[in-house]
Amino acid sequence: MSVADVSPLRLGIAGLGTVGIGVVKIVQAHADLLAVRAGRPVVITAVSARDRSKNRDADLSAYAWETDPVALAVREDVDVLVELIGGHEGAARSAIEAALSAGKDVVTANKALLAHHGQTLAEMAESLGRVIRFEAAVAGGIPVIKTLTEGLAGNRIRRVMGVMNGTCNYILTRMESAGLPYDTVFEEARALGYLEADPTLDVGGIDAGHKLAILAAIAFGTRVSFDDVVLEGIGRVSIDDIRRAGDMGYRIKLLGVAQMTGRGLEQRMMPCLVPAASPLGQLEGGTNMVVLEGDAVGQVVLRGAGAGEGPTASAVMGDVLDLARGLRIPTFGQPAESLAYAQPAAVSAPVAYYIRLELLDKPGALAKVATVLGEAGISISRLRQYGHADHSAPVLIVTHKTTPDAVDFALSAFAATGVVMGDAVAMRIEEV
Repeated sequence: MSVADVSPLRLGIAGLGTVGIGVVKIVQAHADLLAVRAGRPVVITAVSARDRSKNRDADLSAYAWETDPVALAVREDVDVLVELIGGHEGAARSAIEAALSAGKDVVTANKALLAHHGQTLAEMAESLGRVIRFEAAVAGGIPVIKTLTEGLAGNRIRRVMGVMNGTCNYILTRMESAGLPYDTVFEEARALGYLEADPTLDVGGIDAGHKLAILAAIAFGTRVSFDDVVLEGIGRVSIDDIRRAGDMGYRIKLLGVAQMTGRGLEQRMMPCLVPAASPLGQLEGGTNMVVLEGDAVGQVVLRGAGAGEGPTASAVMGDVLDLARGLRIPTFGQPAESLAYAQPAAVSAPVAYYIRLELLDKPGALAKVATVLGEAGISISRLRQYGHADHSAPVLIVTHKTTPDAVDFALSAFAATGVVMGDAVAMRIEEV
């Protein structure tokens, strides 16, 4: 039997933005290749978007059109709903639920929906014998979901870590390379169209936090718990911190880390220092990187484009071809009902810290700072003082490993010394 004799897998695409049109272009350009690889034709039968008259740089004339994505989801000539609308409520959620109820499988790039409602949707899909695939929801074109659920399925995952928002990485590396302050580069990124309509989704760490919560659920067999992710954006990172960290051999990244500890699941997305020579330290521009650590495999580093038409559409089509081939696995790599509730754990693992202080030019100022650190139980690994200006001088300290509680105690106590100007800055130094 030839491929042409096998019934095609019929797609309904909800959302014709950048990624939706990217999927259309791949299906149109690679129809023969997709059919050979999937063992059956892959075709688009219908699409959905609000404005049919908009120029989308693609020929959509052969497809049925629905203005309502729910109507698209239940069409009899659609086998798989490809949801590319976005948002964790409203049309996207309604369309996915309608598709599952109508006996369709779903491919989505919707990280927010999965971070907020992943458990409910997974249980619904599995109770109906349907599949939800979402490679495109995390790290764009990087196949990290497939790596966790399939390639590393024989490992107990120890830690998940990565740079998962290309816009933040662009801003931080641009600040460093051009010597520009945060506000200037933020506006530059906005003008280039790199920021979401609500910029806090990017620079506030929310977008990356969604991705980390999804990866943690798969890695540790737990229910998605986005509300337990400790979030801190990049808005407080100054050009001075970037320069000073560089002087000490580090670079600043918005870094996500998830790990299971004896106290529970730690999930954090915050600015951290990483060694400049490490893979994460060398990451430039809008590129993403995810580091997975397993007990058998050791460390696996995945690097690639984290967004954009081609990379994200590529990830969507990877999921589509798996469905066309008949590959069916639970949403989060194991049955949804077996996913455990993870006790959230405060970030308490000891690490080294970077601390920046602005000290008044007074005799004994450094001694007072050292006294505070000693009272907090913090040992200094390296200290560097820069030139005086206006009766003050910046001082950088890299500590030996210490706890967040000890650092918080020290930051509070600095104000009472009478020699520290303004607020001290402290950031974790992650081992990678």
